[in-house]
Amino acid sequence: MLQLVLFNVTNGLIIGAFYVLMALGLSLILNLSNVINFAHGNFLALGGYIAFVLTPYIGFWGALLVAPILTAVLGFVVERLMIRRVYSRDPVYSLLLTFGLAFIIQDVCRYIWGPNGLPMTVPDVLAQPLSQNLFFITGYRVFMVAVVIIAVAGLFAFLRFTRVGIRIRAGTLDLDTVAALGVNVGLLRSLNFAVGCLLAGLAGVLAAGQIGLNPNMGDDVLMPSFIAIIVGGVGSLTGTLLGGLLIGVAGALTTIVWPAASEAVIYVIMLVVLVVRPRGLMGEEGMLT
Repeated sequence: MLQLVLFNVTNGLIIGAFYVLMALGLSLILNLSNVINFAHGNFLALGGYIAFVLTPYIGFWGALLVAPILTAVLGFVVERLMIRRVYSRDPVYSLLLTFGLAFIIQDVCRYIWGPNGLPMTVPDVLAQPLSQNLFFITGYRVFMVAVVIIAVAGLFAFLRFTRVGIRIRAGTLDLDTVAALGVNVGLLRSLNFAVGCLLAGLAGVLAAGQIGLNPNMGDDVLMPSFIAIIVGGVGSLTGTLLGGLLIGVAGALTTIVWPAASEAVIYVIMLVVLVVRPRGLMGEEGMLT
């Protein structure tokens, strides 16, 4: 029984880590630009496919570094060419735009790489289990968690200690004042969107090594990522982090006693949080903490 609990907790932490990366990127974009990016899961798939293409040339480690950056560049271009044109309009325009963009990216991936799943090779040193008793904890799983921790710490350091990060935090509080101080708000939004896509691309590379690649791979984590933002609190990156881990572990533990409810439980958690604390666990609208 203990081994079963450990197995599900481990799975929950892995799934929660993906939710965290995705939700943090979504939260960044939502907080600054007020855009609900329905294409975010497809940027995850792009990151995975880019890594798949690069791996034969620069290896897994090189692809892990380069693929998220290239995904961020693609996100920057998409924001400059399309997303920025709907900022001044009703939010429903950005929602519809990103919803349509999601289908376009998905079909492009399906056309180029096919509809079937593709395997992503990881280094042999990461593929081995840590022990015979803990056969379900492989080096790659530990590596994924470590990368997510480093990425989250790097994001928080970026937002707190860099000029661009400080401007992003200020923009979530009062974008008009930031613009009045001479900051190029258009470029700031583009860079912020790119950072969000970078996190999605990183999640895509890590997910590809764990579950393989397919054009729909981002769909399963998109809605839980939105729920993580709601549970943690819109405007709070710390809350988003906690929300992602909470729903990931809760869903995995529910599998032990009631497998059929493993997906429904995250919606129950969201309902309870909204009833008890409508702002979310740590939410305060318009603030990054």
